[in-house]
Amino acid sequence: MSRMRQFFFSILAIICMSAGLYAQQVTLSPDQIKALTPDWTGERSADGRPHVSDRLLERVKKIHIEEAWGVLRNKGFQNQYEGDWDIMLPDSAMSGRVVTAQYWPLRPDYDKMMKDKGKAEGRIGATNSWPIDVLKNGDVYVADSYGKIVDGTLIGDNLGNSIYAKSHRGVIFYGSVRDIEGLEEIQGFNYWTKGNDPSYIQQMMLGGINVPIRIGRATVLPGDVVLAKKGGIVFIPAYLVEEVVINAEFISLRDAFGHQRLREGKWTPGQIDTQWTDEIKKDFMKWLDENPGKLPMSRVELDKFMKDRTW
Repeated sequence: MSRMRQFFFSILAIICMSAGLYAQQVTLSPDQIKALTPDWTGERSADGRPHVSDRLLERVKKIHIEEAWGVLRNKGFQNQYEGDWDIMLPDSAMSGRVVTAQYWPLRPDYDKMMKDKGKAEGRIGATNSWPIDVLKNGDVYVADSYGKIVDGTLIGDNLGNSIYAKSHRGVIFYGSVRDIEGLEEIQGFNYWTKGNDPSYIQQMMLGGINVPIRIGRATVLPGDVVLAKKGGIVFIPAYLVEEVVINAEFISLRDAFGHQRLREGKWTPGQIDTQWTDEIKKDFMKWLDENPGKLPMSRVELDKFMKDRTW
């Protein structure tokens, strides 16, 4: 079978599973995830997801939502943002590698197929615990539970503790959680949800793990890198993370320079907010030399980036 045919059938399998046409497996296979994310050429996790480095994850966490959003829009990715969240710790940012889960309203025949397949694979417990079992350090559990609040609570404090122990991260649910007082006691844990409720999960079923999902306005793939802040959430395709980060960091440097020079009265707003003159560019380069501690990237990375930039 040619590579093109292999790719076609892998994508067909992904589409069929995501659409709920059959329940051949609980999660996509590593080969299917690779077929879903062909532009990533770096390291991958054992499950096939792109494995963006811990160093880049830390840098992602420091950039602004608007900066990441702007770079993605310019690359043609116009559906990677979702806002209006209930956040446990609004002033704490979170970044990580996405593990996805899809939930649907309960349909008994499909639910039985999924549970039978999970049992054959050795999965234990309720199906809403299965995505938690696959989490590794640096992962973020992202679930679409179609905005269900009452009887749609995917986790409480017990599962929250398990999530944090495995991932050292929190969760993003297009749905709800329960036991928020208990969740607040988990040091380092955070959540972005559409609400909370004291009820427990009912009339819902797991549709799949590490499948493509929709989170409000955004389409999310397994292995995406998520940036979650109080201003909203951006999902970044893994192969674009480095480009998004370096562009966002450069924008932040430009802004820091511009703000300082405006306060000093050296340049006017009209000069800073339009195409920079050669004099401003020289001043910026001098400012960079004088403020090496402000650089979030290495100087080699910055020089390489600026070489190809038209300002």
